[in-house]
Amino acid sequence: MTNKDLANLIFPNVTKTIEDYEKMYPKRNLKDDAIVTRAAPSPTGYTHMGTLFQAFISKKVAKDTNGVFFIRIEDTDRERLVEDAVDVITTDLKYFDITPDEGVISGNKEIGNYGPYTQSNRKEIYQTFMKYLVANNLAYPCFCTKEEKDEMTKAQERRKDRIGYYGRYAKCRKIPVNDAYQRIKNGEPFTLRLKSPGDFNKKIVINDLIKGKISFPENDMDIVIMKQDGLPTYHFAHLVDDHLMRTTHVIRGDEWVSSLPTHVQLFEVFGFRPPKYAHISPIMKEENGIKRKLSKRKDPEAQMSYYREKGIPVKAVELYLMTLANTNFEQWWDANKDKTIDDFKYDFKKTSKSGGLFDVEKLMNISKNYLSRIKATEFYDMLLNYAKEYDEEFYELIVKYKDFTIGLLNIEREQKKPRKDYASFSEVKELVWYMYDELFDKHEKTYEFKDVNDKEEILKLMNTYIEKYYDENDSQETWFNRIKDLSEEFGYAREVKEYKENPNKYKGHVGDVSMVIRVALTTKSMTPNLYDIMKLLGKDRIDRRIKELEKNF
Repeated sequence: MTNKDLANLIFPNVTKTIEDYEKMYPKRNLKDDAIVTRAAPSPTGYTHMGTLFQAFISKKVAKDTNGVFFIRIEDTDRERLVEDAVDVITTDLKYFDITPDEGVISGNKEIGNYGPYTQSNRKEIYQTFMKYLVANNLAYPCFCTKEEKDEMTKAQERRKDRIGYYGRYAKCRKIPVNDAYQRIKNGEPFTLRLKSPGDFNKKIVINDLIKGKISFPENDMDIVIMKQDGLPTYHFAHLVDDHLMRTTHVIRGDEWVSSLPTHVQLFEVFGFRPPKYAHISPIMKEENGIKRKLSKRKDPEAQMSYYREKGIPVKAVELYLMTLANTNFEQWWDANKDKTIDDFKYDFKKTSKSGGLFDVEKLMNISKNYLSRIKATEFYDMLLNYAKEYDEEFYELIVKYKDFTIGLLNIEREQKKPRKDYASFSEVKELVWYMYDELFDKHEKTYEFKDVNDKEEILKLMNTYIEKYYDENDSQETWFNRIKDLSEEFGYAREVKEYKENPNKYKGHVGDVSMVIRVALTTKSMTPNLYDIMKLLGKDRIDRRIKELEKNF
């Protein structure tokens, strides 16, 4: 009985060879420097910030080099699968513009010529590679039960040996081929293990693109490569998939650093060139002066739903992720206001080795900067999409008053230093409610009058202004001069400077009168440019606001 006989017994239906698959999935026709990389989520849970961050970098480096980015679903852990998780994951990634060139694009759809891209549909491919190892005495069946492995672990602990299946503890490695053959024919359950050629006393050095050169002992563990259900373990599937899909760079979390000796060894056993590896440190959060990993359970910002519900624009999230990905991006972005994130080239060497610190306040500032740079029409379209899903009342208003809303969003926008009022779409309604009569009429009003707060004085000022000085056709300069005239009539200085030089001569200054008008019309002491607000409101609305003020006083 030979190892080939054993391989045929274990895999009687496997007829293809590795060479057949090499022809089916040839080397990609790309330039030498093109990067092929992937996101490989497991549908054992939903998308979180760590998944998004890795996918974002993977897509970015592929795009920078005119390479290929694909999505692979790693679902060989059948016991932990979550129903509909693939649809949720692909939908989340698509929402954040992580769209693949190839791979899984929904729960039931794939695109590309290097599939299937779902591991549970690749069983025959994996078994072809496993059959090769068994036939060439590079893998063997293991019949150890859970109880036997537990007893082995206890023995290793007593002797203070390393824990694992290796050396003298790899007892099934010693089973003669004839015996293994017969036990399988008798129906005894088994797994397959790699017959590791490694020596733990020897060192290997692997160059990680982010962490630099890392030294490890060689892997001498006879790892399981096939479970009892015939599906591969993560380690083995990783080898086959990344080889046949022609992955050049594996970008993943640094929890996999310790697996590098095993993964590189698997490629070497087959004589394949391993991909380059880049291990990203986890995103951190500072809490009470202590840094910890961003947590799916503790931190709402770790969940994808957080960004959708708050209405933080996707491009702002991308910009923030880029600041976490490369330490030099923020400076570049500030210096290149006319460019986009696509013009920036990701650099592995500029990625933090210790992990970026997630700062929600910084994200919001980046979002404010981003939203201040775009056209009001673009802002309106994104706001409309958000309100349609999360605020029906506001959606109906901004549809009804489309031009009015665009005009409102455009106040102090197209200038050298645009206003930065909005960090998210969820904030807009609360910041501009006073501009819509339907919201103004039902809103509980607290008028934020400041230095001028006498009821009689305020009403006289407003009625005199609307009857004598207001003209909706005025330019901004004329409009302000009329407010100066109103100020002078009521005993306020026309200029702030005049008031400061002789404060006892005046009740106040033109700024105080402007504040009265601002608060009377909006209830707020802080608003965008008052002239623009009044141009949008128009005389009829202004008249109504003055009458509303009289009722509320």
